[in-house]
Amino acid sequence: MKRKKILLLFALAVLLLPLWMWLAWWLTPKRKLTVAIIDKTVLDRKGQEHISLDWVLNQQRFTKNRNALYVPDRDYYGFFPGAGDRYRLKGLERFSGEQLQRLATDADLVYFTDTYGIYKTEWFRKAPDNERSDVLYGGMSDQDIGLLKEMKARHKLMIAEFNAIGSPTRSEVRHQFEGLFGLHWTGWTARYFSLLDTLQNKELPRWLIDQYRQQHDGKWPFRREGIAWVNNAGVIEILDNVTDLTDPLPHIVAKEAGVRDLNLPASIKYPFWVDVMDGDSSSQGRINETAAEFVISVNTRGAALLQRNHIPSRFPAVLMHRGGDYHFYYFSGDFCDNPLSFGSSYFKGIGWFKGFFYDDTDPAERKSFFWNFYRPMMTRILEEGYRGLSPGN
Repeated sequence: MKRKKILLLFALAVLLLPLWMWLAWWLTPKRKLTVAIIDKTVLDRKGQEHISLDWVLNQQRFTKNRNALYVPDRDYYGFFPGAGDRYRLKGLERFSGEQLQRLATDADLVYFTDTYGIYKTEWFRKAPDNERSDVLYGGMSDQDIGLLKEMKARHKLMIAEFNAIGSPTRSEVRHQFEGLFGLHWTGWTARYFSLLDTLQNKELPRWLIDQYRQQHDGKWPFRREGIAWVNNAGVIEILDNVTDLTDPLPHIVAKEAGVRDLNLPASIKYPFWVDVMDGDSSSQGRINETAAEFVISVNTRGAALLQRNHIPSRFPAVLMHRGGDYHFYYFSGDFCDNPLSFGSSYFKGIGWFKGFFYDDTDPAERKSFFWNFYRPMMTRILEEGYRGLSPGN
């Protein structure tokens, strides 16, 4: 009888656990942290390209003003989808110099989550989503650079990630960004694909296949997994598993500073888009520290292919500048884009149960990256940013 009571109490505790976790989250004090989120690639109201940031902000109870929590489909600057083909543009392009100065004064942090933009065929649905077309809205703008300059002058925290200065950003804007933060984009982007067979994987970008065939005598000999490399000038190369790679998945390997300062795991797979960055291009000496780097595991043939195209097999994944003059991070991957449920952010201690939210036996899944890399890293960055604010903020 006593054992039955214990089992009953245990079952009741398990059933009530989500309620207690939500109550603990709700009772956690709110904290004001004003974040200017820039996202120009929002196809629907889910806000996929910035949802990971909003998840962490909500979970940690950071607010945009004294009381209001962040809302993913509302609290950002960029492209706002409407009903049918309608949309609104609410980016920084409409800001005057005075308005940019005011925003830089009010904001504690700016985060460029995605500037790739929206393309006409995908928005007006006149061609398959995996075909390229003219851009409808996108690219880092002069006003975006203006805000970054104002934030830097005020010693504020700034974050940018994959494709912030890639296509369709104009070269003059890209060069301003590179000079502002002492880094350089090599012009290469890459992505792992779990299946390169065009007959079985209908999600392979059509433009990727067509351009590769144009450059390689009409051939597409790939059937397994591999990594596609795309140059800003249109050059495309494929590293195939078995023939070119000893491990088909790119991995992020943390440096000592990344483990110590950003709470990064020693190593983790990353199966999504990355850009190949050179972490220091300044004549003033080293400006940025590499907290973690991408490692591409190539064999002799793969190494030769990369070398021919001047692509390194190791390059920065997380760059940081943590000086007294300003704080800056660059993530060389599409880190903020992860398939996750925003609802799980309303439960304190949810991280203890992270293993229930992903199956890391699937090489292409990205949820484990969010739980084990992005979430702890961004939690640490946001907490440090909040502690660095002046009293009474």
